[in-house]
Amino acid sequence: MNGDDRKTIILKQLSEASDPISATTFGKQFSVSRQVIVGDIALLRARGEQIIATPRGYIVEKQPHLTYTIACKHTEHQLLDELYTIVDNECGVIDVTVEHSIYGQLSGPLYIFTREDADNFAKKLTQENVQLLCHLTKDFHFHKICCPTTDHYNKVVSALNQKGFLVS
Repeated sequence: MNGDDRKTIILKQLSEASDPISATTFGKQFSVSRQVIVGDIALLRARGEQIIATPRGYIVEKQPHLTYTIACKHTEHQLLDELYTIVDNECGVIDVTVEHSIYGQLSGPLYIFTREDADNFAKKLTQENVQLLCHLTKDFHFHKICCPTTDHYNKVVSALNQKGFLVS
């Protein structure tokens, strides 16, 4: 199979996938190295395809939902409560951003849409012994969230506000 055919199949599979697909998975499927797949993804992005790298693999960015940015503050122990509050209201967490005094905006992709995603994220933080990005800013951070409707957004904001997680 040539590279163009492989890229076509990669894009089709990513567009149809409900979960991220890793470069390693594609590499095994096509009997090529992970690095070859990373190169294919880079070429697809260069031609304008909206492919996003997440901690669990690649996804095609889909924008059927409304996106909002919310300002939050909570302790590390309240992380799952914050994430559950968002996903339990049928919204998703796209990323986290902090404003660092030296580096400016620092962001990390999250793509958390279910409690399982939230649990996996928290588990990986523990396994890798990594601190949250918001530790750099005394727990203050922004999330880009996606919601199917404005009503869903209003419910999330109300629930997060009741828990004291929102900063206005």
